[in-house]
Amino acid sequence: MPAISVHPEGWKPAKGYANGMVAEGKVLFVGGQIGWNAQQEFETHDFIGQMTQALHNIVDVVQAAGGEVADITRLTWYVTDKAEYLRRQKEVGEAYRTVMGYHFPAMTMVVISALVEDEAMVEIEATAVLPQS
Repeated sequence: MPAISVHPEGWKPAKGYANGMVAEGKVLFVGGQIGWNAQQEFETHDFIGQMTQALHNIVDVVQAAGGEVADITRLTWYVTDKAEYLRRQKEVGEAYRTVMGYHFPAMTMVVISALVEDEAMVEIEATAVLPQS
């Protein structure tokens, strides 16, 4: 059964995320992914570029476990610059859809002062529920 979005009756529609997700299967917890490549090298110091790479990294881990984007049920974003994120909302949405399509799991965004890797501008954790094999 694919994950199903939960939307309480009478609530204003969520934009770009789900209020909740229901799924059955094996749970995969993906550790925080930052905007570096598989060799742990930053190819960009741009927020959108790092965000896109972090999402690709998440998809790579999910696929390595036998899943797909549609199996992702939750994303937690940690960003170091709220103003940059808000200023670039249109680009964020475009880049997100390039990697994730129109799949919008439950999401949380947290603004933080810094990440462990000094060059990192965003870190994203994920939870996926993979189909039972």
